[in-house]
Amino acid sequence: MNCTTPTVDPAAILQAWMPFKELVGVTSIKTEEDYARVADLVNVLLDAIRDDETHPLSDVLHYLTVQMEAYEAEHVDIPEVEPKAVLRFLMEQHGLKQTDLTDCAPQSHISAILAGKRGISKEAAKKFAKRFNVNPDLFF
Repeated sequence: MNCTTPTVDPAAILQAWMPFKELVGVTSIKTEEDYARVADLVNVLLDAIRDDETHPLSDVLHYLTVQMEAYEAEHVDIPEVEPKAVLRFLMEQHGLKQTDLTDCAPQSHISAILAGKRGISKEAAKKFAKRFNVNPDLFF
């Protein structure tokens, strides 16, 4: 199979890139201020794009989130947190009590999870993840 890449004039890329860079302000994250600016922009794009993966700005969102991930990998230490602590945190952030999560697991199970007497099952983790719109891996 013969794959050919079309020849692109670097001057044409520069002509498109400079207005984009001026508008966005940050195209690679080097400082905390850059990171904060990109995070704000990502939030604006998320609000505009919503769940539309075909939105024309989806590629820009992807590009910026990759930049954020690269910066985080190098500069941000994320401590290991026990799943019960994650659940407790999410409950506090959403103002929820154990009884508010009975659609995810029985209240007695939630109590045992928070007390450290029981782990979070895969099924419950999926339900918590859906409820809080997070990755289920947070609960393992």
